[in-house]
Amino acid sequence: MESKKPTTKNYYSIDVAHIFKTWWQRIWLIILCAVIAAAAGFAIAKFLIEPQYSSSIMLYVNNNGNEQGGNITNSDLTASQSLVKTYGVVLNNRTTLLRVIEETGVSYTTDQLSNMISSRPANNTEIMIVTVTCRDADEAAKIANGIAHVLPERISTIITGASMEVVDPAIPNYQPVEPSVFKYTVIGFALGLILSLAFLTIIAIVDDAIHEDSYLMDTYDYPLLAKIPDLLEANDHTYYKKNYRSGSSGSEEREGR
Repeated sequence: MESKKPTTKNYYSIDVAHIFKTWWQRIWLIILCAVIAAAAGFAIAKFLIEPQYSSSIMLYVNNNGNEQGGNITNSDLTASQSLVKTYGVVLNNRTTLLRVIEETGVSYTTDQLSNMISSRPANNTEIMIVTVTCRDADEAAKIANGIAHVLPERISTIITGASMEVVDPAIPNYQPVEPSVFKYTVIGFALGLILSLAFLTIIAIVDDAIHEDSYLMDTYDYPLLAKIPDLLEANDHTYYKKNYRSGSSGSEEREGR
């Protein structure tokens, strides 16, 4: 009589419950990794990255229609808003930047200075905000005020009928804008949490040990007749644990009693 081979189900499944159990059993490791990564992010932002400071000026953009003394119409405002982008291009022009360097006496190249300057309209108005960001708060304000002196003169010589008025000059701001210690700490915590969870998930997936008797019942068509109990979790926990580690037989100890 031929023996019947056990039939198996040829598919691979991921035990989500086992993954969550693995996470829960090593929750201390997940928290530890997240805290260490958060501390690393804090240390990097606080001690390794050089702080950056910014200072801004506000300029009012005039066009030809604004200067004729009449009422300002919506078309005038729209024209002024569109000029803000044009003025931003003129600001980052090499000739303008060279004049700013000459005006302020800083030792940057035009490319370096261009990377430090940003401009934008204020809430879609005809007000132009120019921001300078660098390693020194006083120097950032100095460069911004140099732009406020050079740019209006430069604009008036390039665009006929256009001019600029300084609304608000720059003052030093000693509160660093970069790096954000809070942001780096939160990012470090999130990275530590995600990486530790991913590592434990991989461990749980590649673990081919049988942890539950339900796995055998779902994989093979044979019924489960019995399973070996864990002696370390039996009622006489202390007794079995002591004999299991010492290697002495239970009968010898009971005879000694």
